Amino acid sequence: MSLLELDDATVRFGGHAVLDDVDLEVAEHEIVCVLGPSGSGKSTLLRAVAGLQPLDGGRVLLGGADQAGVPAHKRGVGLMFQDHQLFPQRDVGQNVAFGLRMHGAGKHEQAEHVRELLGLVGLPGAERRPVGALSGGEQQRVALARALAPSPRLLMLDEPLGQLDRTLRERLVVELRELFGELGTTVLAVTHDQGEAFALADRVVVMRDGRIAQTGTPLEVWQNPADEFVARFLGFDNVVEATVTGAVADTPWGKVPVPDGSEQGVCRLLVRPAGVRLVPAAEAQLTCAVTARTFRGTHVALHLQPGDAPRLEAACALREAPEPGDEVGVAFDAADIVVLGAGVARVTG
Repeated sequence: MSLLELDDATVRFGGHAVLDDVDLEVAEHEIVCVLGPSGSGKSTLLRAVAGLQPLDGGRVLLGGADQAGVPAHKRGVGLMFQDHQLFPQRDVGQNVAFGLRMHGAGKHEQAEHVRELLGLVGLPGAERRPVGALSGGEQQRVALARALAPSPRLLMLDEPLGQLDRTLRERLVVELRELFGELGTTVLAVTHDQGEAFALADRVVVMRDGRIAQTGTPLEVWQNPADEFVARFLGFDNVVEATVTGAVADTPWGKVPVPDGSEQGVCRLLVRPAGVRLVPAAEAQLTCAVTARTFRGTHVALHLQPGDAPRLEAACALREAPEPGDEVGVAFDAADIVVLGAGVARVTG
């Protein structure tokens, strides 16, 4: 059963639709992350669900009930912002207990629940610590505990880890995933960071210009971007126009194999960096000059220039990485090639 449903949800600013007839469902206990560049409408979507932004059209339903006219504080949702918005004059325990107090919980109940929540978010015994003495990661944990304290039926996160450094973000996103699974929390989060979204979510929603460009599991979206916009947003640059005939595409890089069953005719074609293989000259489909290489931790990203054709990005192991200025042979792997749609959303999941 869907806990949250958006039905043709529309928000306009100055006549421009920043949320444009959006349909979206979030099931009980599901973690959904909304991705998109700045201005795509993802934060407006969150605010509309929370009751902080009125709709100009369509509906928001929670538990099957239309939320038209229901104020934010009566929707039973929790909201956590990027800047945490903690009360600086109150200590950690008082911050976490705020929602409980607003819901009429007694002092003993508040103290017990605060103690339990601080343990869950990794800050046991921190009730009396001043907020100003906390690190960014600790403040994020306090804000999360405060949002969870009233036991919201839906927890919404707006760029929750955006102000933290990458190492801390990567650690906390794993902890959040485990915590939400333990609590059975239903989560709707927005972020511009696909790595963060893919690590956290059961399902991701990619937005563009107020509309949903694609939705699916992280693996589905990563393996099969719906169109060129989604592919480039995910960081893939090897996208060119091509003509598919049978199991081969004619491209600026020459003949490239495509997966069985690919749509035929003129299209946009994505070649993932993993599908650009360095091979001996005798096996090469293309010869390229190495113009740059970048260490990415688990692999090396190579920038290859194949004559007058568009630049290619390849991925290879560090021990196999050629030097800038070297000439290399390239072959293509059909398993890492995607025939992209023309911009129409492919809805999966």
